[in-house]
Amino acid sequence: MINAMQMNANLTNTKKNLLKVVKYVDGDGIIGKELYSKSEYEIRLYGIDAPEIKNCPKIIKDERELQMPAALLMKLGYLSYDFFRSLISIGETFTLKQELNNLNDRYGRHLGYIELENGTTINEIMIKEGYAKPYNEVFCEMLPLYQEWNLQAKINSKGLYAQVDRF
Repeated sequence: MINAMQMNANLTNTKKNLLKVVKYVDGDGIIGKELYSKSEYEIRLYGIDAPEIKNCPKIIKDERELQMPAALLMKLGYLSYDFFRSLISIGETFTLKQELNNLNDRYGRHLGYIELENGTTINEIMIKEGYAKPYNEVFCEMLPLYQEWNLQAKINSKGLYAQVDRF
């Protein structure tokens, strides 16, 4: 099996930018500021989906599809959000890696992998630790590994899977 460091190193057609964290949006999004241009923008983490933290159309959709109350989903969303914030601090520098064929989502947010100084990605950690699930609606090169790691997190009752069997 190929490991994540090899997969991350072999991502094809990528763009990299150095940014710092300005603000957290939720469990799978932040506002980043480029160190050189000083541009600020929202970044949605590739290939992962964390539960919502506020009432919105997506939580209504999730409530219906998962047959779980919105209040429980938002509670799980805050657990995911808190875990995400424990991985990277406001003002901390990171590398944004983007696949050139998939730079933005339909809402105009930048899509990317948030790579820490040690070379791991927050996307990977969130999945492996059970605080996010794979997001299948937009393909990214890491999606097959994210699906494997999610299954392992679920089997081992990690993160949110310690409380629910799906989210």
